Amino acid sequence: MAYHFNGIDHVQLAAPEGCEKEARDFFNQIFGWTEIPKPEQLQKRGGVWFQCGVHQVHIGVQHDFVPASKAHPAFHVQNLEQLREHLHKHSIQVLDDEARADEGVRRFYLNDPFGNRLEFLEFIAV
Repeated sequence: MAYHFNGIDHVQLAAPEGCEKEARDFFNQIFGWTEIPKPEQLQKRGGVWFQCGVHQVHIGVQHDFVPASKAHPAFHVQNLEQLREHLHKHSIQVLDDEARADEGVRRFYLNDPFGNRLEFLEFIAV
């Protein structure tokens, strides 16, 4: 094959117009993700971009926004329980899911401020 995939560059999550402050408060202040500058030609579209590990998460404005309640990105986390405690300190509720526990996967879900589903998981020894 003359081509191959290298992986994922970024994940885009949709949000309503005027989402930027709330996105910064959540993704930067709660998660600690670094905001990265959007290219000048894309700034007029609104939204905000963040660095998450080696990947980027783009929060993009969608004019007819509806939260993604099923489709979601999954973020691999070291020390998932510490993240859970951190989220609880900020009154962010998580939904545990033990469906993959027998595979050595701990995980939980939460909704971002716009109602989008996010998954956080950690692989443990079985």
